[in-house]
Amino acid sequence: MTQLNEFAHSFVAHALPKTPTGIDGFDDLTLGGLPSGRPSLFCGAAGCGKTLFAMTFLVNGAVRFGEHGVFMSFEERAPDLAANVVSLGYDVERLVAEKKLIIDHVHIERAEIEEIGEYDLEGLFVRLGHAIDTVGAKRVVLDTIEALFSGFADTTILRAELRRLFAWLKDRGVTAIITGERGDGQLTRYGIEEYVSDCVILLDNRVQEQVSTRRLRVVKYRGSAHGTNEYPFLIDDEGVSVLPITSAGLSHAVSPEPVPTGVAGLDQMLGLGGYYRGSSVLISGLAGTGKSTFGASFADAACERGERCLYFAFEESPDQVMRNMLSVGIDLKRHVAAGMLRFEAARPSLYGFEMHLARMNRDIERFEPSILVVDPISAFRGPSAEIHATLIRLADICKTKGITTLFTSLSGSKEMMTESERSVSSLMDTWVSLTDVEANGERNRVLYLLKSRGMNHSNQLREFRLTNDGVILIDAYIGPEGVMTGSARLAQEARERDAGVARQQETERLRRELARKRAATERQIAELRAAIEVEEAEIAMLIEQEENRETVLGADREAIATKRGAIR
Repeated sequence: MTQLNEFAHSFVAHALPKTPTGIDGFDDLTLGGLPSGRPSLFCGAAGCGKTLFAMTFLVNGAVRFGEHGVFMSFEERAPDLAANVVSLGYDVERLVAEKKLIIDHVHIERAEIEEIGEYDLEGLFVRLGHAIDTVGAKRVVLDTIEALFSGFADTTILRAELRRLFAWLKDRGVTAIITGERGDGQLTRYGIEEYVSDCVILLDNRVQEQVSTRRLRVVKYRGSAHGTNEYPFLIDDEGVSVLPITSAGLSHAVSPEPVPTGVAGLDQMLGLGGYYRGSSVLISGLAGTGKSTFGASFADAACERGERCLYFAFEESPDQVMRNMLSVGIDLKRHVAAGMLRFEAARPSLYGFEMHLARMNRDIERFEPSILVVDPISAFRGPSAEIHATLIRLADICKTKGITTLFTSLSGSKEMMTESERSVSSLMDTWVSLTDVEANGERNRVLYLLKSRGMNHSNQLREFRLTNDGVILIDAYIGPEGVMTGSARLAQEARERDAGVARQQETERLRRELARKRAATERQIAELRAAIEVEEAEIAMLIEQEENRETVLGADREAIATKRGAIR
């Protein structure tokens, strides 16, 4: 919820009755629309969109809110008005035929007007009252008020008649828009209209560096709080839309859920298995490092999961993006056909920063994506403060809605950060840097994580390749001189394989030598054991012989003793 909406909720108990315009963003910043039953003044220079804004108010009333309207023009004829708003998608002629809308052109010829003290607007009141009664109008537009009083210079008459006109509109209970031209040094030509109006809206079409931006400001709003800043608004083939958000604050909810990146190896490096949902991600790198491919991989994975993705392209057309991604096996066209992926492409020079922001905000509101890709933000040229303001507001819009947003940015060199990178680096929750490593006459791509808030991410440099199956990360390889890539990596791996084979062969030789020595030693042991056994046998034989000898000698002594006894 934005700060403006929070502010609105605090005043809901004392809210002034309001009539919604149906214009995206405008009803938010006015906290509900225009004051019901009161006149509002829309003023601005030629070409700022007063008439289109007023016509949108009437058409939305008839189509969306069941409130019929009257458009009284003092300059353009009814057929011209109807033709002018066809480009916005408004079928005014049908609404007129259905008696939901009346367009009345009042021709005023300045030369035919004679200013007298008794001049009044009774004729206009009768004509306007009849139109209101004919269709039961609740909404009225008078375009423009200067044409009605173009022949008068007496401010006393002007002020009196203006007050009478505004009072008459209030008495009829219609919600009215009165358009007025911008004056010199004041909001309107006469400087009176803004004082008698209950609500004053200033429209401006500003040109800066050959790029025009339409802006809107609520100058005053009696009885109601409202947004006080300048807000860009967009008029295109989808009507009028206003960007009311200046800052979403820092109270948005966060999610612990990971969103896969579409690149398996990068998911592993992030530790959590992807980016945090609702976070802002920056993919930066030199030309040709694969930034758009990472963005397309992210979009492809989201669509595969059944999530809607909005892709803002600022350098390539949608067809070109889809064709190029086929070379790495990513078919985005099928997601477009299924309604899961939508491309919005425009050159950065087509609008000013705020107009781009208004357009993107409107597209986000209507498509309601859960994934957003902005490719690339480095295409924007201008003051870094304006780039930063635009991107921080876009990031806030996405965070408020829980949209995971991936920005790509072209880096200028390996040593220097670009202006766009400096302006958004603090806004990003995850920053993935892609770079080139040149060695041995070839260029290889390397990825590393500069930061990823809230997760224990890898600090390794990882080589990656763009293949027919998408982005493939290769395990980190550390050689004698650091991280090695490409052919240098292959050569070093070959050398290490050869060294491994040599070590294996030497080990086998040593093993065979050891076996030979063991066999020789075992033979020697067997020979010594056999010699010992022979000696043991000989000793045993000697012992046995000695024992036999002793036995014989004993027998002989007994025999001799026996003989001696017999002789006696």
